[in-house]
Amino acid sequence: MKLFPIKENYLFQKAYKNGTRATSRALSVYVMRDRNAVLIKKANPQGDYLNRIGISASKKIGGAVQRNRAKRVVREAYRQIGKERTLKKGYLVVIALRVPATVLKMQEVKRDLHYCLKRCGMYLEETAASENKGVTTDNEA
Repeated sequence: MKLFPIKENYLFQKAYKNGTRATSRALSVYVMRDRNAVLIKKANPQGDYLNRIGISASKKIGGAVQRNRAKRVVREAYRQIGKERTLKKGYLVVIALRVPATVLKMQEVKRDLHYCLKRCGMYLEETAASENKGVTTDNEA
């Protein structure tokens, strides 16, 4: 799965201010609906909605080597989660890294990212299951 980056600073700021936030020890995830999702869908050759991903790592995390390693690990964790689970499309996802992200292993970062995405309601099958919970049909009764 190819990741489509957020490059504009105002989109990061908007996600920080208005997005749904979930935090763990290694990262914080901000999720909000992408207003340009329809335009991006039209430009996409597959004609599909896409998530745009932004990864933010401040200088508090360490030097350039540590920051880039942490971003690579988070990017790969997001890819693996996208292959394993069905994510909602048409959102801006901003991932802000914290200091422990530089020393954690890939599987630990993936677990933290999974936790944050779940808290933000980014998984399709869980929202469908919660909507169908408690609903009975005539065949079941």
